[in-house]
Amino acid sequence: MTPLAATSVIGGRTDQRFPELVQGAKEFIKRHPAVEAFVSQHVTADPNAEGRCLFALFGEDRLRRILARMLDEDEFLGPHGIRSLSRHHADHPYTFEVHGRTYGVGRLPAESDSGMFGGNSNWRGPVWFPINLLLIRALLNLHGYHGLDFRMECPTGSGRLLNLYEVAREISDRLTAAFLRDADGHRPVHGAQPQFAKDPHWKDLILFYEYFHGDNGAGLGASHQTGWTGLVAVTTTLFRTLSADEWQRGGRESLRPKGDAERDGNREEPLS
Repeated sequence: MTPLAATSVIGGRTDQRFPELVQGAKEFIKRHPAVEAFVSQHVTADPNAEGRCLFALFGEDRLRRILARMLDEDEFLGPHGIRSLSRHHADHPYTFEVHGRTYGVGRLPAESDSGMFGGNSNWRGPVWFPINLLLIRALLNLHGYHGLDFRMECPTGSGRLLNLYEVAREISDRLTAAFLRDADGHRPVHGAQPQFAKDPHWKDLILFYEYFHGDNGAGLGASHQTGWTGLVAVTTTLFRTLSADEWQRGGRESLRPKGDAERDGNREEPLS
């Protein structure tokens, strides 16, 4: 999924305003064939999107293959965000042999089973907000380029087709769900700690943990990561403020107060 993070869209009529940027990128790729990069220019009847350019490490076919795996609940898509390692590896750990002995690295959705790397499992299965935010940003950029008609099954195999804005919102909602009360009044972030879940002095005091259990959303690691985990407030606000159509037409410029947009006229900015 890492190639998704390297996705940017440059605003409309880029070929007229920044021809050197687009041409330079294409020439760089031509000179370095080992770089599997992709620059595509969008031609559409929509004057807001005409000339919009996508800078990515994949074309549409590869994008669909990546998303099919990422949005599979038996792989990366968890109930509380995108996991750092596919759930597939719970039953199929990576193994290798050295001098006749077999070693393995398996999926660990919470704490590590060894003291290596500080005793946490980091990239072996938990949910990390920084990675999820990069993926949400990439999906919004891709929606700004591909538009409302580009749809993916979410979750994979469900038959539920969403555009990429809606996929990004789905991931955001799953991240947010870790902090919200369920039908029993329990917040997944509190895990199995009854004091945090039931005690009236604690139950509404939400901690912003370093990372989260890949299957049940329990908070793990440091409990004061307001820098990146606190970004849950940003995505929640974004998806309650702008529609898919508004984002596709204007990107981040749609977030600007109306008075600012009118004062600046038709000034265009990159979408990402």
